[in-house]
Amino acid sequence: MLDTFCGSTFWNSSLLDSPEVDLPLCFEQTVLVWIPLGFLWLLAPWQLLHVYSSRTKKSSITKLYLAKQVIVGFLLILAAIDLALALTEDTGRATVPAVKYTNPVLYLVTWVLVLLIQHSRRWCVQKDSWYLSLFWILSILCGTFQFQTLIRALLKDSSSNLAYSCVYFIFYAFQILVLILSAFSEKDDSSKNPSTTASFLSSITFSWYDSTVLKGFRKPLTLKDVWDIEDEAKTNALVSRFEKYMAEELQKARRAFQKRQKKKSKRNPGASVNGLDKNQSQSQDVLVLEETKKKKKKSETTKDFPKSWLVKALFKTFYVILLKSFLLKVVYDILTFLNPQLLKLLIAFANDHGIYLWTGYLYSILLFVVALIQSVCLQYYFQLCFLLGMKVRTTVMASVYKKALTLSNRARKQYTVGETVNLMSVDAQKLMDVTNFIHLLWSNVLQIALAIYFLWAELGPSVLAGVGVMVILIPINGVLATRNRAIQVKNMKNKDSRLKIMNEILSGIKILKYFAWEPSFQNQVHKLRKKELRNLLRFGQLQSAIMFLLYLTPVLVSVITFSVYVLVDSSNVLDAQKAFTSITLFNILRFPMSMLPMLISSMLQASVSTERLEKYLGGDDLDTSAIRHDCNSDKAVQFSEASFTWDHDLGVTIQDVNLDIMPGQLVAVVGTVGSGKSSLMSAMLGEMENVHGHITVKGSVAYVPQQSWIQNGTIKENILFGSELDEKKYQQVLEACALLPDLEVLPGGDMAEIGEKGINLSGGQKQRISLARATYQNSDIYILDDPLSAVDAHVGKHIFNKVLGPNGLLKGKTRILVTHSIHFLPQVDEIVVVGNGTILEKGSYSTLLANKGLFAKNLKTFVKQTGPEDEATVNDDSEDDDCGLVPSVEEISEDVASLSMKRENDLHRTLSHRSRSSSRRLKSLKDSLKIRNANILKEEEEPVRGQKLIKKEFVQTGKVKFSIYLKYLQAIGWCSIVFILLGFVIYYVAFIGSNLWLSAWTSDSKKYNGTNYPSSQRDLRVGVYGALGIAQGFFVFIANIWSVYGCNHASNILHKQLLNNILRAPMSFFDTTPIGRIVNRFAGDISTVDDTLPMSLRSWVLCFLGIVSTLVMICLATPIFVIVIIPLGIIYVSVQVFYVATSRQLRRLDSVTRSPIYSHFSETVSGLSVIRAFEHQQRFLKQSEAAIDNNQKCVFSWITSNRWLAVRLELIGNLIVFFASLMMVIYRSNLNGDTVGFVLSNALNITQTLNWLVRMTSEIETNIVAVERITEYINVENEAPWVTDKRPPEGWPSKGEIQFSNYEVRYRPELDLVLRGITCDIKSAEKIGVVGRTGAGKSSLTNCLFRILEAAGGQITIDGVDIASIGLHDLREKLTIIPQDPILFSGSLRMNLDPFNNYSDEEIWKALELSHLKSFVAGLQAGLSYEVTEGGDNLSIGQRQLLCLARALLRKSKILIMDEATAAVDLETDQLIQTTIQTEFSHCTTITIAHRLHTIMDSDKVMVLDSGKIVEYDSPEELLKNPGPFYFMAQEAGIENMNSTSF
Repeated sequence: MLDTFCGSTFWNSSLLDSPEVDLPLCFEQTVLVWIPLGFLWLLAPWQLLHVYSSRTKKSSITKLYLAKQVIVGFLLILAAIDLALALTEDTGRATVPAVKYTNPVLYLVTWVLVLLIQHSRRWCVQKDSWYLSLFWILSILCGTFQFQTLIRALLKDSSSNLAYSCVYFIFYAFQILVLILSAFSEKDDSSKNPSTTASFLSSITFSWYDSTVLKGFRKPLTLKDVWDIEDEAKTNALVSRFEKYMAEELQKARRAFQKRQKKKSKRNPGASVNGLDKNQSQSQDVLVLEETKKKKKKSETTKDFPKSWLVKALFKTFYVILLKSFLLKVVYDILTFLNPQLLKLLIAFANDHGIYLWTGYLYSILLFVVALIQSVCLQYYFQLCFLLGMKVRTTVMASVYKKALTLSNRARKQYTVGETVNLMSVDAQKLMDVTNFIHLLWSNVLQIALAIYFLWAELGPSVLAGVGVMVILIPINGVLATRNRAIQVKNMKNKDSRLKIMNEILSGIKILKYFAWEPSFQNQVHKLRKKELRNLLRFGQLQSAIMFLLYLTPVLVSVITFSVYVLVDSSNVLDAQKAFTSITLFNILRFPMSMLPMLISSMLQASVSTERLEKYLGGDDLDTSAIRHDCNSDKAVQFSEASFTWDHDLGVTIQDVNLDIMPGQLVAVVGTVGSGKSSLMSAMLGEMENVHGHITVKGSVAYVPQQSWIQNGTIKENILFGSELDEKKYQQVLEACALLPDLEVLPGGDMAEIGEKGINLSGGQKQRISLARATYQNSDIYILDDPLSAVDAHVGKHIFNKVLGPNGLLKGKTRILVTHSIHFLPQVDEIVVVGNGTILEKGSYSTLLANKGLFAKNLKTFVKQTGPEDEATVNDDSEDDDCGLVPSVEEISEDVASLSMKRENDLHRTLSHRSRSSSRRLKSLKDSLKIRNANILKEEEEPVRGQKLIKKEFVQTGKVKFSIYLKYLQAIGWCSIVFILLGFVIYYVAFIGSNLWLSAWTSDSKKYNGTNYPSSQRDLRVGVYGALGIAQGFFVFIANIWSVYGCNHASNILHKQLLNNILRAPMSFFDTTPIGRIVNRFAGDISTVDDTLPMSLRSWVLCFLGIVSTLVMICLATPIFVIVIIPLGIIYVSVQVFYVATSRQLRRLDSVTRSPIYSHFSETVSGLSVIRAFEHQQRFLKQSEAAIDNNQKCVFSWITSNRWLAVRLELIGNLIVFFASLMMVIYRSNLNGDTVGFVLSNALNITQTLNWLVRMTSEIETNIVAVERITEYINVENEAPWVTDKRPPEGWPSKGEIQFSNYEVRYRPELDLVLRGITCDIKSAEKIGVVGRTGAGKSSLTNCLFRILEAAGGQITIDGVDIASIGLHDLREKLTIIPQDPILFSGSLRMNLDPFNNYSDEEIWKALELSHLKSFVAGLQAGLSYEVTEGGDNLSIGQRQLLCLARALLRKSKILIMDEATAAVDLETDQLIQTTIQTEFSHCTTITIAHRLHTIMDSDKVMVLDSGKIVEYDSPEELLKNPGPFYFMAQEAGIENMNSTSF
């Protein structure tokens, strides 16, 4: 029928059976025309519909659009000409075949449709449609056949069909033009990200990413250069989609959970009784039991919660991506198995010279096309999978953050901040990792099944022998891997203990320097490190065994399979087709087999993570229904029969409270420690669980917590807290909260950066900033939880008058103030006395005193107890005595700490007040602040010197210097390196040898056929093949083991150098470098050098040699191939150079943008109550989303850069295979099937190896940075040597005379002098007290004696020896200090007193007795070997202080320096310490840095410092006689004359 339709034969198979092959014209004009048209017509309708339904605003006409439309218009005209030609022909001659009419008509309609489609794309973001691009490609491919047929016809007979042919040629050219045009992408104004507007061809080759790679190559990328992600991948969009499904699934899961609970309770009734019917009051025993119960409860509650909903919800959110990637993976897997079949056909072609040449070319082209489609599918599949992983991680991270904002306190108590951050970092990462491989679950099974099926077809049942070996090796590998895991876990413990001790060393580095204890701690670290390295060696040895098996497997499998195949049946002869096809199939099989165990372990890890996330995200939300907001209420706050608890299992904390607070009142809430004052505040904020009753609140709330919460940012940001800046109000708030004097001292004023958790502020400053934040917000109700606790008396007074009191900034607002300061009570409107969770009394000050109730009684007792100096501040301890409650240990230490803080600040303030009694200074400061702020508004001003406390971490950019590689290789040892390389080279020689041997073996099949194959020949072939295989495994093993030892040695050396140098760094280094950053060198960077770097280096060497060996094999067969290698090599290297630069910087950006997410999160978790009180959840959520998006765009860019690279490298790999197969076809006369098989089966592997090599290069670049960062700290400049040639005389200092002569010092070279020309003599055994306001240089004085600070001028001599001339340890061992904050290290008590074991036990007990600790230590079970926890947390602050005293007593040196520390001890102990010091150190020269005057009133002389100079220096009696600085200080402290210092 088609014959008549065309007017010629449709199909003639004889045309194919000739060297000049061709297809019949009729076939080309019908089938090959209809295929592309059919494709277009089928897809067009639903594509148009899709465009119509999802249209955006119409975009403007571009040149590209016009060009496409014009060319299609020309095609339309050509179709019309074609039709006209057919019609004109018709008139002249006999009937023209129907095809001449139908095709032009079909084309006319098609081109109209194409015009319509291209027009419709103007409403889309992506202007180029993928199916049009595919249509053009198909049309051109199918048209090629007709094109060459017409050319051949014209060559034979130049006049045949000339007009038709010309029209066809023009038509063909136009189609190619359109295809080229559609490869270009059109920009869209609405989209920032080029991936959304990229054309089909650009997006499958990732060419739209070229610009970024170029940019990254020219200069290091910054965040601005990285494209934003498209809107639907932004955090906000993802989370809102996910939450919809999460709500559904969680609902279902909860129902299932309730069913489970019902079943359980049927089985064991009466199991759950709520804890609230127990005795309502909370006695002390309950508190003790609470801990144990909590632990038990933890183990019970972890068992059940709503489960298995997270995966479903995630699946529903992302099922589209999953489906797309599933389809791509199926196509890829099926195509993978085409390669061995094509290889088989090529071998057959090379063996049989009767086959026409064109078949060879066809196979080569097919091989290339299959490989191309495979590459595109695989890369696009990876892109989708990694994007899915990224989106899942983002969704989880954002959901965890969102949940943290609403989580109930009871659920929150189950997690520490660290654990919650882990959910966000570790667990989200685990889920991300698993989504990358999720499809391998089914794909592995499919691949294994197909591989075995094809192998069976080749070799029959003997395949099972080979597969059996693989299966047996899996459990062996598994056993080794589990052993490895165990070692790793053990090593993690070692690492933890090493990092713990490093952390302590760095936190207490000052003490180590004061006491010259560095060597002892250095040894401790070295011991731990030794253990760690031993384990690392074991780990490396096992790893080498695993590698050995991994490299042996393919060899073993092929040896065994081929041996079995030849030995089973003598008629089985191994020929090239069978051998090389099987080897290719075995290579395919290796990947899924090795992936399975890894997949299973990552699935298990992810399942643990999902359970943890399900528990957290499914936790109860905060129930604030009991807090009613009523704008029309006449009361500001009203408690109605309100009972609240922190945890329903523990009994009620707040009981049946009825309380009305009127608008505008100032209400003071007082009560003993633990009486429930703070809980009352929390109940108002809705932070507690409601039992019954409710609270009505009118208006908005501001909150100042007891523990101030400060964000990492400038002081200004902390106070504004997201509000607009109102300059006048801002200045008022600063002044009222007494922050102006602090801003004057802080570098940079209110633009000074505050470290995380407010680390560089004193307690009082934090508290005042927290108060300023609340004051600045214009709220109706102010809840103030003891805001005056950390500030000292007169500042407290100032704040009360200016902010809280009747005339303060907040007058007219409702203020609820929890306070311990009794002298403010007369000024408040109403006092509420709280006790045991209920309200005991309520009324004004006068009413309560008249009632003679509890309040009046307490007040009396209190006034009796206070001494003259402490009138100002209230001592919490004195209140505790009445209530009869024994506060828990934690409370005491907290209060003691805050008290010491108060006293210390008291003195600071007193002194600072002296020095700036003139209000003129304050005014000028205000003005300067105003001027400064104006400057900031004008331009970002230069930061003030010293404003940035922490140095910015130095981020390396650009290439890592070659010297760093050399440093690492040097550490391994050159000798080792030569041997390692030699081992790997021999391995590859054996590898090539076994391949050559195999091709010789297969050529036997031509010589002998099965019957007369001599068995001796057969055994020789099998034997040598096996021997070469075992040699391969052996040499890999040797090289690996050697490299393990080498790298271990390198790790050891680097760590030693780093530790030695850090311990010798000067104190200024530790002041300007955060501990975390130094620890990071010891944690992250050292572990990179231990684990990751050696692996990367090994893999790199193997990949590199693998590629070289493959190329060598191809060149052996066809030397001309060298010509192809050179250009491909150049392309390869240039692609790699471009990529590595970009990728390296993207990795850096990724880690830089990741840490803000976590730090913002942990900040949020610790400040939740504040954020909730101010109702700023949305603002914080937005901040978090912005941070996550910032990180997302770096991750997205990094993923894309990997795909960009992979597509280009795979193309190079595919070209190598293509050219290799072409050579085989062209030179087939000189080659035989064996060589063809042997070359191509290896060439097919090259693509993956090429890919790996670049990956590894960039891995090494990324990881060698660790060595770079370590060397940066190895080269930190050191302080003076510990011991010099000039040793001080024996028994020095015998007298203890100290002389300062014109001594000057500064902290860092860029800062001003701290001590300006100090000159004084201190006689032997004199007692000196040093006083002065904050920043006067008191502590600098001690630091100078110990040479923590080196002189900038002048000198200090002790007993005639200039201290700058001797070694630091010689000096420091001879001085003793009792430091201000008692720092202890984890370890035994004995280690804390005498780390070098210099003293006998008797001496130590003697020291303990003198420091009043003997009874305590003797009472401990372990005695002197009692373990002190980190930072001495299991001792009270007082006990720690006494231990420091014991340290000093042991040293018995002639010079004692006390940085007054008695503030943390109760008065009795204080007395004991003072007497001990007076008696035991009577023969010593003592210098006391005082913070309270009465401690130094009995010293021989007092030195008064002010701004680095000595203002007064005389005995206290003399100084009190004439009015000078000291006289005024004494007056303010209530010391009139020498007698009033008694307690």
